[in-house]
Amino acid sequence: MLEFLLALLTTATVGALLVPLLRASARRTERLDSALAIYRDQLAEIERARADGTTPEAEAAAARLEVERRILAAANAADSAAPKDSSTLHRVLPAALALALPLLALGVYLNLGRPGLPASPFGARPALEHPNPGEQITPARLLAEARARLADRPDDPDALSALGEALTLEADGTVTPAALQAFNKALAGQPDDPRALYYLGLHEAQSGDSKAAIARWQALEAKSPPDAPWLPMLRAEIARVARAAGMPIPTRDQVEAMQSLAPEQRQQAIRSMVEGLDARLKDNPGDRAGWLRLANAWKVLGENARAAEAYGRADALGPLDTRTLTDWAEALVRVIAPGAPPPPAAVAVLERLEKAEPRNALALFYLGAAAFAAGDKPAALKRWRTLLALLPADAPIRGLLEERIKAAE
Repeated sequence: MLEFLLALLTTATVGALLVPLLRASARRTERLDSALAIYRDQLAEIERARADGTTPEAEAAAARLEVERRILAAANAADSAAPKDSSTLHRVLPAALALALPLLALGVYLNLGRPGLPASPFGARPALEHPNPGEQITPARLLAEARARLADRPDDPDALSALGEALTLEADGTVTPAALQAFNKALAGQPDDPRALYYLGLHEAQSGDSKAAIARWQALEAKSPPDAPWLPMLRAEIARVARAAGMPIPTRDQVEAMQSLAPEQRQQAIRSMVEGLDARLKDNPGDRAGWLRLANAWKVLGENARAAEAYGRADALGPLDTRTLTDWAEALVRVIAPGAPPPPAAVAVLERLEKAEPRNALALFYLGAAAFAAGDKPAALKRWRTLLALLPADAPIRGLLEERIKAAE
């Protein structure tokens, strides 16, 4: 491992010195850009967790290494698929020669260390016992092996969990419906399966339910052995999702204290931290980023009226972007009584959202309701028919929307 780190450091240093010689940047695919953005966020979260003391140095180092291995695997896959341009040979050759020595050392590691192995914080996998250990371990291979195991034992929880993980890796880290089904089935047979619990939390985070994801992961952390190999990555993900949702990140001592609380007490402790942020912002009302964090935190806790108020305070300090406007609009419409039209404050935000994103489904539906309530049936029909054309055939809201269109015709 030391040789790998030294070779990687030397390669990075020499590469930095050669930047002026390489005028043309390598083409990156959209998939690689997306993956690297996620990995950069994870590295930043690990570093922040290490700096504020919530993650020990040893665990932070292990988590960094896990993410760096993912970056190497993603970069190798992209490089192998990239077309070669012979016209750049005269520019690439000097750099290639200068990098030859450190890359030779790195190549030894790549051959012996098997960095193509997808991240495996949940223990050894049967794939490691493959009859051809020199073959690169890819999501497709893991998928084939998991399916082969399930052919013999269809209800094997470990094989089901491995299948779900392989499907997730194949989808670039997105927990697909098929993977979700596999994890749920695995959990039914083995309720404490850490791999299934982790990925189910990841699915909740990807679906926008950060509160549920963090609660699931904290429960997994609480019952994991102190030396569990997945703990560094798990803690880094808890910190990342909490920050993205604007939720305060508790210290290590606070986490340990909350783990001993009953669910209702734990919820109250989280709420107290959010209320503490609210109180601090009243003393510093010009902190726009703080208001956005507070708005997201209230939204996660289901306090939509308070979230809408915080979004408004942030917007007064600087106009919100389209994504945050959508979050603000969602918070506003969630407090509307069923069947009631949106109030003027919500209409104002929805109109801004529609202007920024004319095909936004939330704006089309509720602005149509506002137009219908005001007696402007043509405007309501125009928005609702546009929305109906955008919806998939199996969208649950289609029936309600068709009824409203008929009422307006």
